[in-house]
Amino acid sequence: MLSLYPDIEPYRTHQLEMEPLSSGQKHQIFVEECGNPDGIPVVFLHGGPGSGCRPQHRCYFNPDQYRIILFDQRGCGRSLPSGELENNSTDFLIADMERIRVELKIDKWAMFGGSWGATLGLCYARKYPQHVLAMILRGIFLGRQQDINWVYAEGGASRLFPDAWHKLVADLPESARAQPLAAYFDKLTDDDEAVQLAAAQSLNSWEGTIVTLRDHEIAADLEQTPGPLAHSRVQLHFALNDCFIGNQPILDELSSLRTIPTQIIHGRYDIVCPLQQSWSLKQAWPEAELTILPLTGHAAGEPSMIDALVRATDQLAVELS
Repeated sequence: MLSLYPDIEPYRTHQLEMEPLSSGQKHQIFVEECGNPDGIPVVFLHGGPGSGCRPQHRCYFNPDQYRIILFDQRGCGRSLPSGELENNSTDFLIADMERIRVELKIDKWAMFGGSWGATLGLCYARKYPQHVLAMILRGIFLGRQQDINWVYAEGGASRLFPDAWHKLVADLPESARAQPLAAYFDKLTDDDEAVQLAAAQSLNSWEGTIVTLRDHEIAADLEQTPGPLAHSRVQLHFALNDCFIGNQPILDELSSLRTIPTQIIHGRYDIVCPLQQSWSLKQAWPEAELTILPLTGHAAGEPSMIDALVRATDQLAVELS
């Protein structure tokens, strides 16, 4: 079974300034480059929305073969202002990716993303297919209301984790418990910082509980950057707005993707993004390759998922060399 490549450090970082905000500040997008400057360009698209990049995300790729680009999406990680919601939507993220591609003088690059990162990769690729070499996508999230409800409304993942769901909604008014997102967003934007942080911790605990098949393999890291507050604010901002793709459903707009070589990898027991999402995408896009991993959940850090993803990047490097 393959493991991650050894830890590496960026050879170059960037802080790209974007348009002014009403506060007078600007979004600043943090970008790093790792691996081989002359290698195959690949962009890592983190999940969430709101999660941010971490050092291990550099290690799914052979650093001798790839020029690895990672960036923290708006309001996330090392991008500033932390947790900023103004001008933070899918269209802005796609525009940021194009700005990064142009700034780094890349003609075509590969997309590598899981969960929300897969969503963003698909949305970018259908707008700019001419700049996409190939895609490796994990745990497809289609961003439909039903997909959001599976995680954040009663009757989805809550049926498999009723104890964790009870903890999530126990302190909410009875009227808000079936669909708690709006009530939680109110808490995340409350004037009392203690209320904000408590809400963020509760949401992160819920997500950390359902993310893996075996809870002893991956523990939720509530201290990572970005902190739980920025992460949760951005995530609920997208969730409450249909991920800003409600008028452009992914399954309805696949024609521009059909010539892009794409590998989809999904754990059969993914509770965050059930396999049906990747299956539906495959039925609508027969040219894509779908690999289903048995006894595997959602997390990219599960050993079987690491093995599949590293095999996929190694295979792609051979094909593109």
